[in-house]
Amino acid sequence: MLTGLMMFAGSSLHAASLQVAVASNFTLPMKAIATEFERETGHKLQLAFGSTGQFYAQIRNGAPFVVFLAADQDSPQRLTDEGYAVKASTFTYARGRLVLWSKKVSFVDSQGEVLKSDVFTRLAIANPKLAPYGAAAVETLNKLGLYQQIAPKIVEASNIAQTFQFVASENANLGFVAMSQVFEHGKLKEGSAWLVPTAYHRPINQDAVLLKHGQGNSAAIALLSFLRSDKAKVIIQSFGYDL
Repeated sequence: MLTGLMMFAGSSLHAASLQVAVASNFTLPMKAIATEFERETGHKLQLAFGSTGQFYAQIRNGAPFVVFLAADQDSPQRLTDEGYAVKASTFTYARGRLVLWSKKVSFVDSQGEVLKSDVFTRLAIANPKLAPYGAAAVETLNKLGLYQQIAPKIVEASNIAQTFQFVASENANLGFVAMSQVFEHGKLKEGSAWLVPTAYHRPINQDAVLLKHGQGNSAAIALLSFLRSDKAKVIIQSFGYDL
């Protein structure tokens, strides 16, 4: 269905303003994508960033978003099944990577052995009930057999953006964040990090979906089409996401 609608979603449409819900981990790439999309189409995006779980609840309660970029696959599918999203409009726009990060240089080693040490007092993670990256962090700690040992040191943030802030402000010595928050063009921007092997947690496949408020909205369909364009893919990959 979405593919057919995309065929007429071009830059010749009348300019529109769209409310878009975006998972916090995708903040930086989405801002870059929005700049290109607005320049090419004339449409304006009102971007809201937060946890996938919180957006799921808001959408069910009538929030006027037209497009939802989640950090998982379950939430868009549930919204579709429950009648809040357009059937056959869902697709995976990115696969995220989890990183253990500290603002301090050389604090986190390349194998994540720091987790077995006593050099840290606080480990920040996103709420695993609301944020897929938080759930991946818990899965990683369980995979390493360290969750029970580290649990008293865990500080939960409401979303991955707040998790990053806890570590960036050094209120937490280290934390599990999204690769896109600390890497750019394949290079760590600051501090030290361990790129968590993908085998340590379930894939963080991130799906986009057209919501019922966006049904029949050509500008919303144009945005989803743009997300699948080569130009958007280059931006997405530059922030460390797989496609």
